Amino acid sequence: MAEKFNQDNFQKEVLESSVPVLVDFYAEWCGPCKMLAPVIEELASEYAGKVKVGKVDIDESMDLAVRYQVQAVPTLILFKGGQAVKKVSGAYPKAALVKEFSMAD
Repeated sequence: MAEKFNQDNFQKEVLESSVPVLVDFYAEWCGPCKMLAPVIEELASEYAGKVKVGKVDIDESMDLAVRYQVQAVPTLILFKGGQAVKKVSGAYPKAALVKEFSMAD
């Protein structure tokens, strides 16, 4: 199950994580975000222990969206060692996300 990240736990759960973290910046009102949600859940299950997968509701955590320059939702950002290393916007198929973020490595 994808974790919920917000301003309170982002530092510890994402930036200080010992494993890469894929963060889905989304909004409840966003149609493409709803389409992507099951894919995010599948990735969370399949990569458990290797990659942490979670979500940030931009309406609840606007400061995080601003900090990481999220201008459209959904936006996915991969964090490694506390740094944002890859960012894509849009609802991609699962295979494209796995390839884009090199999750198969």
